[in-house]
Amino acid sequence: MKTHERKTDARSQVKTERAQTSASAGGQTFDIHQAVTDRILEAMEQARGTGRRLWDSQPSLPLNLTTGKPYTGINVLMLWSAGLQNGHISPYWLTYKQAADKGGQVRKGEHGTHCVFYKPWQAESTNHETGEVETKTGAVLKSFTVFNLDQIDNIEAPAREPREPFQAIEDAERILQASPARIVEGGPSAFYQPATDTIHLPAREAFISPEAFYSVALHEATHSTGHASRLARDFSGRFGDESYAFEELIAELGSAFLNADLGIIGSTLQDHADYLAHWIKILRDDKKAILTAAAQASKAHAFIRGLLADQGQEAA
Repeated sequence: MKTHERKTDARSQVKTERAQTSASAGGQTFDIHQAVTDRILEAMEQARGTGRRLWDSQPSLPLNLTTGKPYTGINVLMLWSAGLQNGHISPYWLTYKQAADKGGQVRKGEHGTHCVFYKPWQAESTNHETGEVETKTGAVLKSFTVFNLDQIDNIEAPAREPREPFQAIEDAERILQASPARIVEGGPSAFYQPATDTIHLPAREAFISPEAFYSVALHEATHSTGHASRLARDFSGRFGDESYAFEELIAELGSAFLNADLGIIGSTLQDHADYLAHWIKILRDDKKAILTAAAQASKAHAFIRGLLADQGQEAA
């Protein structure tokens, strides 16, 4: 299904949900935010809890560029870890010699990543009791060093199958344009940095869909509302070491509320549930935490909507 078709279907779904949740029951009116919160909690009970990977910081299993074969076993984890730690985007790795054989040069100052393999060995010995020659076999663990293609000059990465051109969602763009925090796109990861009041995001084209990009962007935008110059959120006194997890709950719910406004909650709800499942411990420790998080997320949502109203750009 094309992006604009998914967007239309999702908006139709949310309009139906809004009509259902706005209906009175027993004299009380339900709002979309409570409905979204309830649905996320329900989805969290069934979530895999594996987190989400909505952009291609590490687009595949690590591959050796010379052989074209993927690395296996512990080497996969070691290369993934090194790639994420150092911001490598390429899935391709080479030994120093392999890079040189292709005309490449590892840049000065770059450090390689250790991988391991088992080298088989065989030895013959004579049994002194029987006089027979016996063969013993085994394997010894050896290491080797590889470099990510991002660390090597003069070698072009293989062409990847292009994605459809990024299709902006107009109302979501208005929210980002209204952000008082500066937005920087093009890095290897997504995060909000309070010290500089900046939102950092991978390139739009790296995301699996426009909905995924805006979902992550709105998550970080919700974080930015907690800045000392805005809503000044600080729950370290109540949650201590878990305050970071609590802030993640707020940001994810705030993103879900904004997605509901935009009509794309249907296509992002499972992403929110999977991500929140990672922080489910805090909900088990404090049964009222989700209510507090939802209330804070609503304040953040209202703050962002207020920015749009101030600019005369109220989103749909």
